[in-house]
Amino acid sequence: MPKRNFEAQSVSPEDAAFVRAFVIHDDPAIIAFNKPSGLPVQTRNAEDRTLDRLMAAFAKSNGKRPRLVHRLDAQTSGVIIAGKTQPAAAALSAAFAGRDMHKRYITLVSGQPFHGEEGVIDIALSRYQSKPGLDLMRAARPGDEKPQPATTRWKVLASAGNVQLLAMAPETGRMHQIRVHLSLAGRPILGDPYYGGATTLAGQATRLMLHASRLEGPHPNGGRFDYHAPLPDDFMRVLKVAGFDLASLGDRV
Repeated sequence: MPKRNFEAQSVSPEDAAFVRAFVIHDDPAIIAFNKPSGLPVQTRNAEDRTLDRLMAAFAKSNGKRPRLVHRLDAQTSGVIIAGKTQPAAAALSAAFAGRDMHKRYITLVSGQPFHGEEGVIDIALSRYQSKPGLDLMRAARPGDEKPQPATTRWKVLASAGNVQLLAMAPETGRMHQIRVHLSLAGRPILGDPYYGGATTLAGQATRLMLHASRLEGPHPNGGRFDYHAPLPDDFMRVLKVAGFDLASLGDRV
């Protein structure tokens, strides 16, 4: 992520309490959050209420604050981490760049059940401008500039008619990768307005039904970390509306 200069800024007591409520792990090198859907990680406007700006709530006495080292879409909930020192942030960023971070997402999609219990979507993607100010991704086409290889593993966790509960493991980190890959597979994510998932289960899926449930990787101070964020209440509610037996899901989610 690009560096942003918020060291001189502060946040209100209300915003500080807001962001502290999402902390799921805190040690000298890493702070991890269970980000809620609807909170952007970063925007072009430095005054927006973003997770990046709210890092000021954890600033040290010298003004230095944790630095986020990856992104989640604004409507995606779940695990996101920041390095609490410059060396920690650099080490974590290098682990992401070296594909030594293992990510697991839970998602709800519309469409027929998959053939088989697990598989791989391996489709190169390219960025395009859907309209002024809106960049999206699509399957790479001949002549596209800078097409990017993209690989996503999927596994079926449960099925309820034409709604499927999946675990996703992206092996590359392209923008909107899971969203566009599932759309190309004919199973768009519920509540996704850009990739064919506008279906909302009679208005119940009012957000993108994508949750970053787990992140595992090398800890800057040695060993490996493994952070988990349980599904939020709004996600569980939509599962129930869709007809899933929550008790039978157990620890699969």
